[in-house]
Amino acid sequence: MRDDPGGQPLTERGARTRERLLTAAREVFEEHGFLETRVAHITRHARVAYGSFYTYFPSKEAVFLEVADRLFADMTDHDLVPSAGPAPAARIRRANRAYYEAYLRNAKMMAIIEQVATFNAEFQELRRKHRAASAERSAKAIARWQRAGFVPSDLDAEMASRALAAMVDHSLYLWLVQGNDPPGTDRLLDTLDTLTVRALGLPS
Repeated sequence: MRDDPGGQPLTERGARTRERLLTAAREVFEEHGFLETRVAHITRHARVAYGSFYTYFPSKEAVFLEVADRLFADMTDHDLVPSAGPAPAARIRRANRAYYEAYLRNAKMMAIIEQVATFNAEFQELRRKHRAASAERSAKAIARWQRAGFVPSDLDAEMASRALAAMVDHSLYLWLVQGNDPPGTDRLLDTLDTLTVRALGLPS
């Protein structure tokens, strides 16, 4: 059971209240943005007494960080380069589409996250941690493909992983956050697949 700010284990009722606050916080952040959101907005939306918020979170920033932490876990659960196996190109295509679906689910919050990342150092570190963990998993997959003879051995697996992740991530940010998911998504995903496969020297 998750502890409260005072370090005491939560009761089942307390855990449910905390989850209501997290759910409400995400919805309010998506509606108002980070800067305009107040704790009162969150508690009103969750139908929880204002003072109860501070039983579970010390500040608006703290609840935002946990909302973002969960979002990043959802996003980075879909590695851009999945584990080695037969038909690597097909696995990359499936991974890119899984990441697209995750990004689509989180597009509203991603817009707010990009804003907060410009001024909140703690949040920047959280984002860096999740991205680094995802890139490390992908780099290990590329290295396994190198040992299996799928990917040229002279490619820097770590840098390739980071570059490909940046390409896919920023492309989807521009597409879904800035462009409001315009027509042609399949063309975009097909192009990202092709670029990834060719960058790694994989057979298509």
